[in-house]
Amino acid sequence: MTKAKVSRRDMLKVTGVALAAVAGLHVVNDATASEGTSSGGRKWAMIIDQSKCTGCGYCVMACRATNDISPEITWNPVLEAGQVGDKDIYLPRPCMNCEDAPCVEVCMVGASYYRPDGIVMMDYDKCIGCRYCEVACPYQARSFNWKKFDGPNPAVPQWGEPEVDRRPRGVPEKCSFCYQRIDRGLALGLVPGVDPQATPACVGACPTNARIFGDLNDPNSQVSKILNEHPHIRLREDLGTGPRVYYLPANPEEA
Repeated sequence: MTKAKVSRRDMLKVTGVALAAVAGLHVVNDATASEGTSSGGRKWAMIIDQSKCTGCGYCVMACRATNDISPEITWNPVLEAGQVGDKDIYLPRPCMNCEDAPCVEVCMVGASYYRPDGIVMMDYDKCIGCRYCEVACPYQARSFNWKKFDGPNPAVPQWGEPEVDRRPRGVPEKCSFCYQRIDRGLALGLVPGVDPQATPACVGACPTNARIFGDLNDPNSQVSKILNEHPHIRLREDLGTGPRVYYLPANPEEA
């Protein structure tokens, strides 16, 4: 049994190196394409207004239903973040979909990669479950799928219907800005961030409009206008990851 385990581990390492040699060019090309979109392509971003977030968890449940996530995993947690005045403040934390994502850099098989619009994606068929990406992420945005999720999803149908396939056991999962809704919406001529069907599920589910989504390369988009007019922060911006999730910090008047 011990020899079998060692042999399998060695085989995965060798396979990983071989795949990396092939997939590496693909990842570099995607990253280059992502950088090239800054002048004329799309650059998706999310804004979370902490003055408006009530910690209701609607975003968590909509995400769970739409992406068919196990109840043991949360892609989009809402964390308590203290108080401003007498109001409780919350910090929703989806994947930051970073411009320079550590998870992409450490993936040895090209399973983590950039789309041309900058969304950080996972190819679950390539993933070998090494969890390097999970360790590298400074935002704890990835959750490892320890068990096969083959039962009913308790968030369905109340919070939505599944739009993507379930991930296999043994891979890290994460938020991808509901790329499937973006792509489907664009194909239908809809505008992500404006039309609910083309916008991430968490944004549409928020009852207080605390989340805003759109294209930073469009100066007329709501996200562009808000970021130009309001002070904002990004988590661990000092790390140089270039997060695509921006926060409008709570202030006593708005809170």
